[in-house]
Amino acid sequence: MSHDLRNRLARPGIVLAPGVYDAFSALVAEQAGFEALYLSGASIAYTRLGRSDVGLTTYTEVADTLARITERVSLPVIVDADTGFGNALNAMRAVRGLERAGAAMVQLEDQTFPKRCGHLDGKSVVPVAEMAGKLKAALDARVSSSTLILARTDAVAVEGLEAALERAERYLETGVDALFIEALRTPEQMDAACRRFKGRAPLLANMVEGGKTPIQSAAELERHGFGIAIFPGGTARAVAHVLQGYYGSLREHGTTSPWRDRMLDFDELNALIGTPELMRLGSSYSG
Repeated sequence: MSHDLRNRLARPGIVLAPGVYDAFSALVAEQAGFEALYLSGASIAYTRLGRSDVGLTTYTEVADTLARITERVSLPVIVDADTGFGNALNAMRAVRGLERAGAAMVQLEDQTFPKRCGHLDGKSVVPVAEMAGKLKAALDARVSSSTLILARTDAVAVEGLEAALERAERYLETGVDALFIEALRTPEQMDAACRRFKGRAPLLANMVEGGKTPIQSAAELERHGFGIAIFPGGTARAVAHVLQGYYGSLREHGTTSPWRDRMLDFDELNALIGTPELMRLGSSYSG
């Protein structure tokens, strides 16, 4: 599974990975025809905890969510492992566990712990040497070299673009497989980042609706030179919008009838999740 992602990134064309937060959203995304998925730490905080992306989510919650997803879908999953949930030793444990749970790529960032969403203000970053050490620990921890390590820097907001590009340079020297320069502010900054690392490592672009980076399509991002485009929190934002409407309507009318044309019925939902196939499988063991 993770082999596919390394091979895919070596081929032309940007990889568009939508955000998912559980096995159900991953299944629907797979059926929509994507090539890869992005398990967003923010979306786990939003959906499992009903909380903000401020470092409250733990390693075990991420690993458990990932395991449920990789058990259900076959697409490669890029996993947001925040800061590695602590120091270099925590990062090693996280990488080992997420690899066991089926991660194709593990993302680590250089924020201080507890971290916060890359598009919130007031971030701070650890020293370059500390992050480089954490990335080396992550690379040493993986069992298979086909489990990719993605280094993210949040330094643009803290130290400026040049310092962020220098950090990315130092992180690439550790041997990581891909880079993520978070919260680039303008198309010019996006071009500068892509020019710097063209042909040396795939660059990931993070599209956050209402965030710091201008939203562009996968085709536009590919023209800049990005190799991966993620829309990590859009899924949770779309679901929140739908649920507000659905619950508001049910509360007002006391019935789901006004929403029936915007819902799957019982049989349609069972078809989506594969209930008929599961029942056939079960009956094949009943003698």
